[in-house]
Amino acid sequence: MRTVTRITVTLRRRASAMASSTDGRNINRRNRLRRLLSDGAHHDEPKGDSMHGEPPAEGFVIVRGAADGFAQEITAGAHHLRSDEPASAGGTDSGPTPYDLLLASLGSCTSMTIAMYARRKRWPLERVTVSLRHSRVHAEDCAACDTQEATLTVIDRNIALDGPLGEDQRVRLLEIANRCPVHLTLSSKMDIRTRLQ
Repeated sequence: MRTVTRITVTLRRRASAMASSTDGRNINRRNRLRRLLSDGAHHDEPKGDSMHGEPPAEGFVIVRGAADGFAQEITAGAHHLRSDEPASAGGTDSGPTPYDLLLASLGSCTSMTIAMYARRKRWPLERVTVSLRHSRVHAEDCAACDTQEATLTVIDRNIALDGPLGEDQRVRLLEIANRCPVHLTLSSKMDIRTRLQ
């Protein structure tokens, strides 16, 4: 039996920037990020804190790409990967698209969260498979939209749970899937703060 979940994501940009926290930990993170970005501005590969030989801190991702194409080099902690667009869109297909990476983030978080919960409960879950698809749909009756011609982002998520689970266990694991951290982030209001350096 497959469980199907549909997530509708609406992102809103807030006009006013949120006040930044001034506690020591956040100041330290901001200073470290400044060092990371200034280090990376003079080298081909993104580096961590060169003074201490550290990779970028957990939670910081650095993305760098040439202006003449779509291919991007991504550094997330000690991990390196690429993103690109398919040849049909003018890219070189050297990596997943940005939306593929978004879906992979939700899918991997969903699978990890379900498996962790089942392990803690000692339930007979053997494998989790999450299949996702991104699309945009016309929002004809969207009360929160400024215009009736707005579109909504829709993520279709299919979850297959393998193992001799009872129906109550399967229902509970679906509830847990809907509470994975990336799901909660995507379905909450989001403030993306952007600045030039």
